[in-house]
Amino acid sequence: MNKYYLGVDLGSTTSKAVIINEQDEIIGRGITNTRSNYSVAADIARDEAIYNARFSILQKNIRKETDFNVEYKKYITDLESVFQYEQFKVRLDRLGEELVKTCNTMFANVEKRNMMLGHLINIRKAFKPIIKHEYIYHSLGSKNQFFRDIVSEKYNEEVNKLDMALFEPLMTIWDKSISPAENERVQFNFKELIHKAMDELKEKYKNLPDTSTENKSVNFDAEMNLLKGNFDRVSDTLRKHIDEIADLEFNIANMTGTGYGRALLPFPEDCIRSEILCHAFGAHAVFPETRTVLDIGGQDTKAIQVDKYGLVTSFQMNDRCAAGCGRYLGYIADEMSISINELGPMAMQAEKEVTICSTCTVFAGAELRELTNLGEKREDILGGLHKAIIMRAMSLIARSGGVFNEFTFTGGVARNQAVIKYLTQLVRENYGNDIRINIHTDSIFMGALGGAMFARRNIKADLPSVKKTKAEA
Repeated sequence: MNKYYLGVDLGSTTSKAVIINEQDEIIGRGITNTRSNYSVAADIARDEAIYNARFSILQKNIRKETDFNVEYKKYITDLESVFQYEQFKVRLDRLGEELVKTCNTMFANVEKRNMMLGHLINIRKAFKPIIKHEYIYHSLGSKNQFFRDIVSEKYNEEVNKLDMALFEPLMTIWDKSISPAENERVQFNFKELIHKAMDELKEKYKNLPDTSTENKSVNFDAEMNLLKGNFDRVSDTLRKHIDEIADLEFNIANMTGTGYGRALLPFPEDCIRSEILCHAFGAHAVFPETRTVLDIGGQDTKAIQVDKYGLVTSFQMNDRCAAGCGRYLGYIADEMSISINELGPMAMQAEKEVTICSTCTVFAGAELRELTNLGEKREDILGGLHKAIIMRAMSLIARSGGVFNEFTFTGGVARNQAVIKYLTQLVRENYGNDIRINIHTDSIFMGALGGAMFARRNIKADLPSVKKTKAEA
């Protein structure tokens, strides 16, 4: 029986899980919002990593067949997208129940309550088919992994189409309903959902038009065209492999927990590691020449120096407040009434960087409003804000010892294009153009990956006793 190793990074804003095999290959990734319930978030992330691992093993099992039948790979990729939609659909129904429950509690007046219930029903009816289409035809699950973000965007769009007087009560209902729905662990029956996904795919390919939604002929997509004409054969051929991975039992031989909320994980004490150790170990595993690591997470920023084995030699961190971290960016997004995913692209449009006096979350809203009242463009304000965040991080890097050899950026903020832009610019200015800067698609999973690798090796490691001083917030 194959052995697998689990790493869980329980962060303050997101929880990540990674499963590796005995060759240190990542076979499963899972991520969810942490919000208020740490233990449930860890369970959801682990469940998602196991679901993803089943698809990875399926791809690996049919690799030889894929070499001769390119449409198989396309089918499995589409199948995972539809599987994710089936999961989403269950959670959306759960959210619907919470919205109704909240509405019934909020409004004592029957007439007003029924009016609001009617709007809630219409809102869900409007965006549900849109989200289904984006999952099935545009792989929405691989682009946005958070249930809250997907539904919030569509819910807001529909609410904004209604009378302004409805905005506040409908958004209050949303705010009170989303956390209970999101923080509930739903234990899906993988085999049942995968068969539903296969049936959904059958409908997709049976009704596939000659042109795609982008007005491109499907004949130019060889895999899509092959599936259109041979769906039943592909489905029947792969069903045996699919049932095998559905019945597969995962033997998690060892696990390691890390992250901001690691003390809350139900793991033995010797299976808990510092997030600094795990981010360093994970970054070094992907980029072996890494000697400097910067992790900007939801609650803190860490500048880390590592040796040739990936073990920490020194570090500096800001952990007294969330200034300049993921939660700060989330607060800014809320102040601007945009999603956190829009911050980076908007900052990239800046024509100048407005000077930001403080990256303190407490004063962020007031400074933002003041700059807006002075006529500064939102794009320029965000440009200055992103640069200020990186200047703060550069101070930590300098105190930890500077930048050596390869520099690797980890954490959720590494997905923000504007952060990457200013980080690259300032590292080059301060340490020269010869430094290689590594940013990976798995940057957000580096802590969980490091945890999984500690679990596989079962080695003891601790933070260095020197330079343990925390930077001022």
